[in-house]
Amino acid sequence: MDSKFFVGLLLVSLPTYESYLKTASEEDFLRTCSPHRCHRDGPEIRFPFRLSIHPPSCGEPEMQLRCSGDDTILDHHVLGSCKVTTIYYRHRIINIIPLVEPSVQCPLQKLVSTNLATDVYKQPQSSQLTTLVRCSRDFIPADPYSIAGPASCLSNNASQFWYLASADAYISDLPRDCMAVSKGIPIPFNYDKKSLNNYRSDFREKANRVLNFGETTFTWQLNNITDACQQCEYKGQHCGFSSQRHQAFCQKHDMKYIIRIAAAFVVLLLMVATVLYLSLKSRYNEEINMKVEMFLKAYGTSKPTRYTFPETKKITRRFKDKLGQGGFRSVYKGELPNGVPVAVKMLENSTGQGEEFINEVATIGLIHHANIVRLLGFCSEGTRRALIYEFMPNDSLEKYIFSHVSNISRQLLQPNKMLDIALGIARGMEYLHQGCNQRILHFDIKPHNILLDYNFNPKISDFGLAKLCARDQSIVTLTAARGTMGYIAPELYSRNFGGVSYKSDVYSFGMLVLEMVSGRRNSDPNVESQNEVYLPEWIYEKVISGQEWELALEMTQEEKEKMRQLTIVALWCIQWNPKNRPSMTKVVNMLTGRLQNLQIPPKPFVSSESRPPVP
Repeated sequence: MDSKFFVGLLLVSLPTYESYLKTASEEDFLRTCSPHRCHRDGPEIRFPFRLSIHPPSCGEPEMQLRCSGDDTILDHHVLGSCKVTTIYYRHRIINIIPLVEPSVQCPLQKLVSTNLATDVYKQPQSSQLTTLVRCSRDFIPADPYSIAGPASCLSNNASQFWYLASADAYISDLPRDCMAVSKGIPIPFNYDKKSLNNYRSDFREKANRVLNFGETTFTWQLNNITDACQQCEYKGQHCGFSSQRHQAFCQKHDMKYIIRIAAAFVVLLLMVATVLYLSLKSRYNEEINMKVEMFLKAYGTSKPTRYTFPETKKITRRFKDKLGQGGFRSVYKGELPNGVPVAVKMLENSTGQGEEFINEVATIGLIHHANIVRLLGFCSEGTRRALIYEFMPNDSLEKYIFSHVSNISRQLLQPNKMLDIALGIARGMEYLHQGCNQRILHFDIKPHNILLDYNFNPKISDFGLAKLCARDQSIVTLTAARGTMGYIAPELYSRNFGGVSYKSDVYSFGMLVLEMVSGRRNSDPNVESQNEVYLPEWIYEKVISGQEWELALEMTQEEKEKMRQLTIVALWCIQWNPKNRPSMTKVVNMLTGRLQNLQIPPKPFVSSESRPPVP
């Protein structure tokens, strides 16, 4: 923003703002009675409400609230302590949840037995009043948008079931043995929806919140001060109160504060820049959150389980046991309420559009395969997102391939175990490519993303770069290469090598197997040092000449031949022309056969001058 324009705008605006600051008492109210929240996501507390720590002039005596941790609490003389979930100042509506004692089984008992006819808080006169119905047997309502329940907590009698029926419910929808017990029970208002006529579509959700949590709606009835404040709200302004003139007024901007900012122009510019940054970041995060929530709504709620952020903290014991960290994620060990050990991956400050979270949930959330890590749950609250997986006690395959990465000996990777692991990975990839309703392309197959369970069975993990496509779709479109250097197929760098497809995953699998059988890390294809040798080229020359490569393993002749054949399968997988690579189904068939009479493939790479450039 141009600084001269901004200063000029301030100077022109000064007389306009000055006209609104009529009295010293109004200015004092603006200074001492600023809005407050107990939590950033909690309701805003302002006149006629006030916190107990604020001066009495900041609100009406009956409208005093307090903070208890992150919760906003209303202490009512009849209902007792209630959690305030929302306040609609324009409509004079407050949504509350009575906080009942542990001895009380059901919060709705308080609401049914409470008479607030003469109280400052009244039940709203609206079409969203319901009737409490008692039935002697459970039943499935024919119209779930007009009858919700049951909630058996209202009675210790197992033969009594309680439902909430809306005002437009038909008596024929209820069994004959049902009886109306209490009328006029309100369900929570929600003026944040785009359409206020969406009553039927979300009736069941709202009614169940009343049945299970006791959440309800009340209006407040005060003197004409509240009426004046309501007019302010309709103008899009907040309400203030002059204690000297005992009169409400609509708040405007504090002129003296603006003058002080104009005098400290450098500070102002910093504040504007900061606010602009935070505003853009907030809008950016809101767009991502909306995108994620729209996906989760369409995704359904069957499996895996969705946890709140406090529940996630409890699962990880407040993120006490950290298993690892990399990029924009940290992984913690945890335990579900049923005692199942889990690994919790927190997605922190991700620069993407929420794709990593959506990809993981969309791809592995509803599939179950022995060689794919299982997603047991997730958390999505604002920018805080977590993925909860089954715990893999033996970590990743990378620790066992490269001896310098850890102190674990490669002796654990005997030839037979290598073959089992390669076969398990191949079966998992075959399922992703052929066994799902939609083909899943992983795009990041590498040793680090292969986890090992208690029996060293491999499980494919980390689907943050995955892409879904139709099973009959041969070529997919990508805007940029994705994956990890050394495992990325040539066609992802340049379309001159062919189209991007599931064969790109086959290439990554081949590189992984070459690393596993050689114990060496796949070097960069663009080798600059003459002393370095491109791993596939080095292995290919060994296979062609019939030589063996040095492995710190004692092997029989049969095991050596098995390793040679496994290497040939891998060399077929890394053919630079995708059409020459086998499908994962064919790879599984080769690995489950006797690995006999496998033909040595053509040279699976080209000269260094034709290799794809490093991005």
